[in-house]
Amino acid sequence: MQITINRNGENYGPYSLEQVREMLDSGQAQPTDMGHVEGESEWVPLSEISKNLPEAGEKPPVIGSQDSDTYTPTGEHEHEFRIECKPDFSYLTVQVPANQTLKVEASAMATMSTNMVMKTKMKGGLSRFLGGESLFINEFSAQGGSAEIGIAPGSPGDMDHVHLSGADEIFLQSSAYVASGMQVNVDSKWQGFKGFFSGEGLFLLRCTGHGDLWFNTYGAMIEIPVDGNYVVDTSHVVAFTGGLQYNVESVGGLKSLFLSGEGLVCRFAGQGKVWIQTRHPMAFANWTYPFRPESNN
Repeated sequence: MQITINRNGENYGPYSLEQVREMLDSGQAQPTDMGHVEGESEWVPLSEISKNLPEAGEKPPVIGSQDSDTYTPTGEHEHEFRIECKPDFSYLTVQVPANQTLKVEASAMATMSTNMVMKTKMKGGLSRFLGGESLFINEFSAQGGSAEIGIAPGSPGDMDHVHLSGADEIFLQSSAYVASGMQVNVDSKWQGFKGFFSGEGLFLLRCTGHGDLWFNTYGAMIEIPVDGNYVVDTSHVVAFTGGLQYNVESVGGLKSLFLSGEGLVCRFAGQGKVWIQTRHPMAFANWTYPFRPESNN
């Protein structure tokens, strides 16, 4: 961690956190002097930096807050990470320990440390392809020391994290998967005619195992606890826990199905959680359709 100090318009450093604290203790630097921490966007007083940053040897805090400037523990986790720019354009940064590997959806890597090595592997074969997912998963390994990777999903929206304990099971809609630890298994689950008629793809992604899992949405994300029955439009389902049973059906009869604009819904039953998205790409595409440019004859 490197810190640059600005005094009377001049920049000094960079210094380590320990050096900055020693300078404050000896009077070489003043608490009101402005400092900039490498990787941050703003300059803040040295007193704030000294107070809020961890002592040497401590693990960096996990950032899981909607306010990217607030450090908030997310509970159990395998990797240190932060999610910034929520809920509109979420951006994930993960710290990968030395000689460990992270699985990332194809085309999602935005930045990475120079000691990060990437390998591309085929996962899921035809099932992932039919489910709207890429046939490939990229694996990023930290060689010779810890490394950092920045991940930017394709759709503009929110992102969430869950830590699978080994007994957990989460189903993701097609395209929601962002990244996971190596011990998380991501398999395609056949939905049969339910998936076909819902228009949401023939497959759900079934995530099991042990470790971190990140997934994203189009639009903001809302986590809803379910105890009993709950109905969600199929276009807004992002993920749900394995303890829930679901059935795809229309809100009303055939007239409502074709004329109401509501389409089909997913009726959940049982106890668990459902994650929904506040927007849907097809609804947005339909909204923009009248504004499309037209050729003149």
